[in-house]
Amino acid sequence: MSEQNGTDRVRVTVSEGVADVRLSRPDKRNALDPAMFEALVTTGEQLRTDPAVRVVVLSGEGPDFCAGLDFGSFTAMASGERLSATAQLPPSDGPAQATGQRAAYVWAELPVPVIAAMRGNALGGGLQIALGADIRIVAPDARLSVMEVAWGLIPDMTGTQLLPELVGRDVAKELTLTGRKIDGTEAAALGLATRTDPDPLGAALALAREIAGRNPHAVRAAKRLLDLAGRVDLATGFAAEQTEISALIGSPNQVEAVTANFAKRPPAFEDVP
Repeated sequence: MSEQNGTDRVRVTVSEGVADVRLSRPDKRNALDPAMFEALVTTGEQLRTDPAVRVVVLSGEGPDFCAGLDFGSFTAMASGERLSATAQLPPSDGPAQATGQRAAYVWAELPVPVIAAMRGNALGGGLQIALGADIRIVAPDARLSVMEVAWGLIPDMTGTQLLPELVGRDVAKELTLTGRKIDGTEAAALGLATRTDPDPLGAALALAREIAGRNPHAVRAAKRLLDLAGRVDLATGFAAEQTEISALIGSPNQVEAVTANFAKRPPAFEDVP
């Protein structure tokens, strides 16, 4: 196991291919301030190029996932200031350009699966960060809300674009226009959460270890293809599928998967360079 990040806002340990990423501001319910925005983006970018990482688990220290923006930001907004604008980040060539968008979307841009483990509050910007994950495991009594409207705002951390993909346009509008809080059970019923578990972090880590034991080339290829679905035409998606399968068949890790299956032993895969 190795420590990968020394910031006081996000802690990372990597063990057997699983990066355990934790928002680390529990005394403030892991609320978002400039340092947290910077740490989230920086951490995501570091993990993006780490060949030892096969799966990421994203959670919050303490009883909450993330309660949204730090209260100080609302005072600053009265004078027209945006708290995230003070974060210092390198330029991005991705679709997300604003700091808050990058803090959420960097997880979607990782080439490996990202699993969010959510308990307690996941509100506003905190919920939008979880939208960047591929899978969300939520405690049944967690509290989730697209609550920006309560502060006279809109979700501006990718939420307006990613939420409808999960719950449908009409439900996304209902949640966004009312700001009402829902629990984890309703979130799962709506499609906002993948499933519930009384121990979301334990369940997420167990799932991550299972995925980390699969051919990492196949896992990355599957994520790429599934992320295309509904965003490109069928001909493009089908062609991409054939390109990926052609690269996998006969590759060292694919051969190892077959060999290990026949030998009834755990596979020993090589990391993606």
